[in-house]
Amino acid sequence: MKSTKLLFLLVLVALSCAVPLALTESTPEQVAKIRADAKTVLAVLPDRMPGAEKDIPQRVELGRKLYFEKKLSMNESQSCNTCHDIEGGKAGVDNEPTSAGAFGKRGDRNSPTVLNAGFHVAQFWDGRAQDLKEQAKGPVLNPVEMAMPDEVEVVRRLNAEAAYPKLFEAAFPESRPAITYDNVAEAIAAFERTLKTDDRLDDFLRGDDRALNGQELQGLALFLETGCTVCHYGPTLGGLVYHKAGLIKPYENTEDLGRYTVTKDEDDKFKFKVPSLRNVALTGPYFHDGRIQTLDLAVVKMADMQLGRQLTAEETALLRAFLGALSDKKLAAQGK
Repeated sequence: MKSTKLLFLLVLVALSCAVPLALTESTPEQVAKIRADAKTVLAVLPDRMPGAEKDIPQRVELGRKLYFEKKLSMNESQSCNTCHDIEGGKAGVDNEPTSAGAFGKRGDRNSPTVLNAGFHVAQFWDGRAQDLKEQAKGPVLNPVEMAMPDEVEVVRRLNAEAAYPKLFEAAFPESRPAITYDNVAEAIAAFERTLKTDDRLDDFLRGDDRALNGQELQGLALFLETGCTVCHYGPTLGGLVYHKAGLIKPYENTEDLGRYTVTKDEDDKFKFKVPSLRNVALTGPYFHDGRIQTLDLAVVKMADMQLGRQLTAEETALLRAFLGALSDKKLAAQGK
């Protein structure tokens, strides 16, 4: 309970210090002030994800092929990309509330984006996988998701394909045998570590005064003033800590106990990994159960539920505008 009480105090401090931003064109001095304030809690995404320095090109390329490999599902109907779609302007999600598995059954949690995921403190909403490699092992053997019976069958299928033995040998030159389930996961993780995005907030933080338009800039100032950065901070604006869904007002879904299912710690009930806000305008529907359909509703509900603040329509529009600036520039261009 101590962590929850501390968080509540931090929120109160953030709210008490908030000064409404006048909805006028910002002066150069105001822009510089907003940037300085932002850089105290936010940061540019690093060039590489942790572990990427060891990823040789052959391993990344193998991981790319495996990411799209449908033979990793029992009935050969799904790949990693099915639920974490990175093609055609998709932002590493399927934009479904919950995803259908190989045999049509749906899980009970929303599929989070794979973009920038290697920067997170852990993987899955409840943090049950410590890194991308461990995460990659889960869905393949999950009976609701890709439904493969065991690691042996995964290895057998890949050995039966003419291309894979040589690809694995090139990617894991010191491993004998080269095709192992552990190496499958490591290769997929190596590819996923390349899925870093580039957006206009980073341009602004680097010093480009024109990176954000007036509405987006004021949305950033409001984001900082409102207390959003108590949870959404750092380079990823989230993904670095666990917090309770329903800190001030309870969330409707009381069936999913969140991180408690992993730790069995009473204080972890209804806690989830805070999602990153990078690309959030492209990754709906929202929340761990995918119940919130639009970004506007997500913004309003989070302010009310987590901060006890009722946003005006104007404030909601400003925050939405800022969040839109967190979309990868290439993906945003494809969506126009």
